[in-house]
Amino acid sequence: MPDHPSTPATAAIADASIRLGIPLRTAPVSLVPLTPGVIFHGPARPIIHLGSVDVLLETIDDAPPGSVMVIDNGGRHDEACVGDLMVLEAQLAGLSALVIWGRHRDTAQLREIGLPLFSLGSSSFGPRRVPPAGRPMRSAYLDGAAVTEDDEVVGDDDGVLFLGPERRRELLELAATIQQTEAAQADRMRTGTSLREQLDFAGYRRQQALEPGLTLRRHLLTRGNSIEV
Repeated sequence: MPDHPSTPATAAIADASIRLGIPLRTAPVSLVPLTPGVIFHGPARPIIHLGSVDVLLETIDDAPPGSVMVIDNGGRHDEACVGDLMVLEAQLAGLSALVIWGRHRDTAQLREIGLPLFSLGSSSFGPRRVPPAGRPMRSAYLDGAAVTEDDEVVGDDDGVLFLGPERRRELLELAATIQQTEAAQADRMRTGTSLREQLDFAGYRRQQALEPGLTLRRHLLTRGNSIEV
């Protein structure tokens, strides 16, 4: 991602957004990855699908390598708007992933191709409409979440996030810090030091008995420690 050399996980980005008060748009939770273990990020290349592959091919043709094509097919369940040929084409063009507000088909072939893909699931039927000729509409609305070419897309097994340009670097930097803190805590737990020990949870409970309004976060701040949940 251009704004950060190593993009954090969506969970860390979500935590950072809450801490900083930066709103995030999320893809519908009904969108699921075709295969587990996917991690991707890149500039959004949104498109409204109207039943013809030409708008998809034009989007791929214009997209810089590393882009994420976000396809708005209206959340339809009666057709698939992408299959193996289109995903192969996207892969050959260097795109990093596809996010589809709709369904895909050719599932076995798509798994073999291996390009990360989120969708509502599979459908045997292709597009059922014959669209009028026209210029591509370079936007997408995923169950109310608007996506433009100013956005960056981050996706993993926990979901897909759309990050606007405002304060994006700040958001990603804090998310990276949160992720590093959690990783260090987990490493210490694997070597036998419990999270309660790391956070002096016993001391917190003793102090809270004397000061009922004490929160764990305030206790940790006084110790220079933190927990990310």
